[in-house]
Amino acid sequence: MRIYARDVEAKADRGTVPAADKVLVVDDDPAIRRMLERVLAAAGFAVESAGDGGAALVRVERSVPDVLVLDVAMPAVDGLSVTRRIRSKGLALPVLLLTARDAVQQRVEGLESGADDYLVKPFDTDELVARLRALLRRNRPPTELLAFGDTSLDPRSGDAWRAGRPLHLTRRESQLLELLLRHGRAIVERDAALEEVWGGDAEVATNTVDRYVAYLRHKLGEPAIIETVRGIGFRLRAP
Repeated sequence: MRIYARDVEAKADRGTVPAADKVLVVDDDPAIRRMLERVLAAAGFAVESAGDGGAALVRVERSVPDVLVLDVAMPAVDGLSVTRRIRSKGLALPVLLLTARDAVQQRVEGLESGADDYLVKPFDTDELVARLRALLRRNRPPTELLAFGDTSLDPRSGDAWRAGRPLHLTRRESQLLELLLRHGRAIVERDAALEEVWGGDAEVATNTVDRYVAYLRHKLGEPAIIETVRGIGFRLRAP
């Protein structure tokens, strides 16, 4: 039986390094900007920075970051104006505002302008990192998990498990398993697998599919779930 599950949080460690979340830091104070760059880079973020609201809008127009850290009190284009312009463009970019301690009305206006969260200066950098990670979790789309029986795969990351055990697949093995999972009990022909997984490369022999199916069978273990359809291809079967 093939099923789809959503909102899966558990991920197996395959020894790969995920792409770092991109954060854009916007503050007109160079010292604060440099401090935030160091702290966030050390926390594993890919950091860019801008010294004013106008420059921030240009950066966002060119490449939308994963999250925005935005000082409210800046000359010319302030943080509230930046937030409103971002929302007017329909961008769901998470925005965290940095506000002054006594500016309660400023914080209210910030949230009403479309900001997702705020921190009052001076703030603890550990709290900043935690709040950014929370914003990123809330704004990520749900993960689609492909599964057949006790075997499952996250097609975005390539992580795969059987009965909760990580499979540690190579990229090609992961792509081939994804193809089989998407077809379920339907047959995947060898030529179709070559086209989907190897891009129809003429230099790749047809028996390459058989070799990689053998690799998958070995990593999946018993009972076997990949069945060979003689002269045609492969399909999944209930163990």
